[in-house]
Amino acid sequence: MNIDVLCLRPEADFTRVGVAPPKNINIAYRKPDDADLPALMKQVRAVIMPAVGPKLPAALFEGTTLKVVQITGAGVDRLDEAALKKLGIPVANVPGGSNTALAEYTTACASLLLRRFAWADAEIKKGNYVAFRNRMMADNLAGIDGATVGVVGMGVIGIAVAQAFHRIGCQIVYFDPALKDKTKADAMKARGMTLDELLRTSDVVTLHVPLMPATTNLIGAKQLALMKPEAVLINGARGGVVDEAALAQALTDKRIAGAAVDVYSIEPAPADNPLLQLQGEAASRLLLTPHVAGVTRQSAAFLFKVSWENVQHVLSGGTVAHRVY
Repeated sequence: MNIDVLCLRPEADFTRVGVAPPKNINIAYRKPDDADLPALMKQVRAVIMPAVGPKLPAALFEGTTLKVVQITGAGVDRLDEAALKKLGIPVANVPGGSNTALAEYTTACASLLLRRFAWADAEIKKGNYVAFRNRMMADNLAGIDGATVGVVGMGVIGIAVAQAFHRIGCQIVYFDPALKDKTKADAMKARGMTLDELLRTSDVVTLHVPLMPATTNLIGAKQLALMKPEAVLINGARGGVVDEAALAQALTDKRIAGAAVDVYSIEPAPADNPLLQLQGEAASRLLLTPHVAGVTRQSAAFLFKVSWENVQHVLSGGTVAHRVY
């Protein structure tokens, strides 16, 4: 039997959210480390793969006749862009499919961190109800209504996150040297500024940039030192955007009030990750999640549906939609 599509995620991922892969194309489901993967790559006409996972070697794509590599998400950093461009293999993603989920994650994390809900939960369970409540009251904690939110990266996701905060009543500032949709930014009366200005100004700093040489360690010790001591940082972008050792030190030194981290320089995060070494109050002011900021049943259903429709369209002779390169 000829195989049309190689899918690097289990069929159950699709069916459990109500998305049935097309029945008129032959699909092989594999893991990235399966032994027969290189041979299958030479047979198939399309690949479907998740945005999160180990980087795939360029050699895997050599000698193939792929019409499209479809990412079931937005990020394409698992692929060697230069190699695939040289091979002439189109790569497509699904932009904006996780917007609502990411906006929900970011606003929820901002509230949890600013008002210390997770920290309070842990203290109450340790029997410190009265002492911690007194501390929370004495510290006069602010919520997110009226806060200044700094959005680093005002792409499709960044705009959606900014709009969610704006609806709550926040003031939006942003840093994006290549802003594509100023109309939507202007509709929120959002103000563009340099990264340093944003860090000095914001009560909440939220990151929404891809990982590339220009954004690697974009937030390091120097940048964290510019933030307000009562401000919080949220990274739902990519792990390498934040210097994890510098963030751990900033939390230890109480340079910032808290941080939420959904992505890591190495995933899964190893035991020696500096963020996992934190103890005491520094650890209490850190909220960790396992790269799920954009993952909900609703967002997955949308991403999968659009991905399969695009692959089916390309295999039927159509053009590649949402082509990244």
